Amino acid sequence: MIIHVVQPGETINSISALYNIPVGRLILENGINNPDNLVIGQTIVIVQPELVYAIQAGDTLLSIAEQHDVSVMDLLRNNPYLSDREYIYPGETIVISYQTNKIRTIATSGYAFPYINRAVLRKTLPFLSYLTIFNYRVTSEGDIMIGDDDSELIQLAKNYGVAPMMFISTFTREGTSSSEVIFNILNNLKVQDQVIDNTLSILKSKGFYGVNIYAEYINLENIDIVADYLKRAADIFHAEGYRVLITVTPQMNLDSQMISFDKLDYSKLAESVDAVVFASYEWGRSFSFPSSIAPVNVLRGLLDFAVKIVPPKKIFIGLITIGYDWQLPYVPGASVANAITPESAIQIAAEYGATIQFNEAAQAPYFYYMDGEQQLHVIWFKDARSYEAIAGLVPEYGLQGLSIWTIMNFNTQMWFVINTEYDIEKVTNINSPL
Repeated sequence: MIIHVVQPGETINSISALYNIPVGRLILENGINNPDNLVIGQTIVIVQPELVYAIQAGDTLLSIAEQHDVSVMDLLRNNPYLSDREYIYPGETIVISYQTNKIRTIATSGYAFPYINRAVLRKTLPFLSYLTIFNYRVTSEGDIMIGDDDSELIQLAKNYGVAPMMFISTFTREGTSSSEVIFNILNNLKVQDQVIDNTLSILKSKGFYGVNIYAEYINLENIDIVADYLKRAADIFHAEGYRVLITVTPQMNLDSQMISFDKLDYSKLAESVDAVVFASYEWGRSFSFPSSIAPVNVLRGLLDFAVKIVPPKKIFIGLITIGYDWQLPYVPGASVANAITPESAIQIAAEYGATIQFNEAAQAPYFYYMDGEQQLHVIWFKDARSYEAIAGLVPEYGLQGLSIWTIMNFNTQMWFVINTEYDIEKVTNINSPL
């Protein structure tokens, strides 16, 4: 795999000629929306096909897969646009395999809300091991408030060999959470029992594979209480055959332009569960200082600490796909950045003639632009270099896999990078727990 960074004067045609890959394939594989106006600094992933196949009359994806000794999931990962189709057509050329040396098999988990576009979901599921459904909010009394109907998501996940996971937290859909609710749960065994009983009931009735518990507001004073609660819950869920994950968001501290995090003894939380997800959640707006979200140098610092106390095979590292657009100058406590997709960031750069720069430490692209009202902005986002760097932490540290926040939009280039370098773990016996 080559990550080509667009240089001044280059066009999609010149890049196509340089690597001897058709223009249409470059556009398709990278999800390029601005082929006639490439941005200096934009990334294009180059992977040569190893075997292509021209579809014949009467072919199906299953027959093609069997003919070439690959799986239908392999075909959908190598040609994700096929997930948008009801039919395949004679004369079309699809990729059976790429010239790749995959590093290892990894597990992937993607977060989705029940209202995710079904076409996006079907396109994404071949790349997932776990689908984590963000739809369950815990109350102070131990009740669990259920959002939209997610039955279709659960069944679709199983159809693609993906394990549907129930995510429970105090989060609302808007991204607000409650420390008061957490305090009440942690300090009341009766409420804990209510949460556990209600969770187990939903796991059984909905057909989930397991549960992902968000361990919120952890600190030095309450970590032992949290660990005791998780052990009680995990013992019960495991006895019923369910997989148990927890998600932890390390508290980041900004001091003199340096970012650090609270070094808590996460081993206490990891002992009783199957995996720990280290991830943060980004929403539609941010009040933070303009910078990369979850930069690679900070993730490395976290993992350097975490793998010493938590078995690496139990760890998922978070990959945040959204970027933010800040209007400058930044005013602490007042400035608000709006979330954007990587594709939107590229479109803005193309529209305003910006040059994309790259921060090596953070492994993140950024650029400045002046809007139509002559207001200066800065955008930080992620591109192929970011995806390769973050995914590369998995084999480097011996982790279990990646946790993607979120999969509400299909990120063509991200999945192309991951699919090129890794095999995706699929769960067996998906129609029944474990």
